[in-house]
Amino acid sequence: MGFPGVWMTESESMIYRVVPKCACSTIGQIMYYSDHGRFFDGDIHDATHGLHKWAFADSQDRISKTVREHTSYSFTCVRNPYTRILSSFFDKICGIQRNGSRYRGNLVPTLIYNYGIEVGGDDGKGEFDQIASFRRFLLFARDTIRWRRPMDPDIHWSAMSGHVSTFIVNGGRYDRIFWTEKFNDGMQGVLDALETPHPVTLSEIPRFNESEGHGPKRAHPVEDYFDDLSMHLVYEIYKQDFELFRYDFENPANKMPVGEIDLDEIHAKLGD
Repeated sequence: MGFPGVWMTESESMIYRVVPKCACSTIGQIMYYSDHGRFFDGDIHDATHGLHKWAFADSQDRISKTVREHTSYSFTCVRNPYTRILSSFFDKICGIQRNGSRYRGNLVPTLIYNYGIEVGGDDGKGEFDQIASFRRFLLFARDTIRWRRPMDPDIHWSAMSGHVSTFIVNGGRYDRIFWTEKFNDGMQGVLDALETPHPVTLSEIPRFNESEGHGPKRAHPVEDYFDDLSMHLVYEIYKQDFELFRYDFENPANKMPVGEIDLDEIHAKLGD
C-alpha cells in the first residue's frame, strides 16, 4: 500500500501526511517555501515539482526509505470533526471547483435526486435551507462510510483516523500531530524541531484556503447544523477522531480540543 497522501520536502527536512480539510494547502506551501524561498504559484495540490508526493512514481522509493528509516521529521494536522464535515459540505457539495465544474461530476445531481438536498443553484450562490440540506448530506456521508453506498467514502469526509493510520500501519511514526485550531503553535513546533534551507517566519505566512469562495457562506453558527440525530450520526462516523484527537463531542459549538494528543496511544490504536 505504501504511503498514500504523504508529501516530503525535496531537502527531506520534513514529511507530512495530508489530511484533507485540515490546513493542507497552507502546510504544503510552507513546505515548498522552506525549500525554495518562495511559494508555489497556484494551488499546492496541483504542484508537480518542488515537493515529493506519493502520487508521483519517482518520489515513492525516496519517501518509503525516508519514512521507514525515520530520517525526516514526520507530522500531520487534524481538525474538529464538526467543522470539518461542514467545510466539506460547503466546499465539495455546494461549491464550484477550480475547474469550473461540480465536484466529482454526477455526485451532486445524485445527492439532489436521492437525498433531496439543495446546493444554492447552478453557481452555488443562491438561497437555500442550509441546515436541512447539510443534515441530508450527513446521512449520505454516513451511508458511504458505513456501507460504501451509493459510493465509496470520499477523502474529504472519511475519518481523519483512517488517513492518519495508513502512515503508521505501513511503517511510519509521527513526531507530532497538531490541531488546525491551534495551527501557529503546532506548526511552529514542527519548524522548531528541524532545519530548513530557507527560514520560515510563521507570522508572515498567509493562509492558503484554496476552498474559500467555492461555495456559499455558512449562514449559521456551527451548532445550529447539528440536532440530536445529526450529533448521533457524527459520533457514529467519527467516534475515534473525537477520542484520539481530544475533541468535544458533547458541544458542537466548542471547536477547540479538550485534552492533549497522546502520540503513543495513537500509534498503538491505529497501528494494528
